[in-house]
Amino acid sequence: MPLKTDTVEEPAINLTPMIDVVFLLIIFFMVGAQFTEMERQLDVQLPTAAGVEPLTARPDPITINVAESGVISVRDEVYQVAELEAFLRRAKENYPDQAVLVRGAAQGPYQNVIDVLAVCRRVDISAVNLAYRPHDPDAQEP
Repeated sequence: MPLKTDTVEEPAINLTPMIDVVFLLIIFFMVGAQFTEMERQLDVQLPTAAGVEPLTARPDPITINVAESGVISVRDEVYQVAELEAFLRRAKENYPDQAVLVRGAAQGPYQNVIDVLAVCRRVDISAVNLAYRPHDPDAQEP
């Protein structure tokens, strides 16, 4: 009868490589933090430029207000339909993906809002939104 003298070793997890990786990450972040601190200590006078627009920033949508009387205003300036078309055309030239938000008076004639939407269509502005107030069923109507 053969005697078995070898004992079966249980598998063990070797944590040494994981600890090495953690130490390397700690060293990496410590060295990176030192470089950014040194960068802030440099006294550099940056050059200035006038009339420079950011290349990647997306402009806010142009908000067009249409009053009950049919008055069209943008940023507290009153526009006629032809003037609004020229204004939106210039905005579209500056930024091809210019968005427009149309705020029409609730009790005003719908034709005034349609006129503004037609101007947006002629200028080829496709990102047009209509502003509205969500209906609150608990609120009493005036």
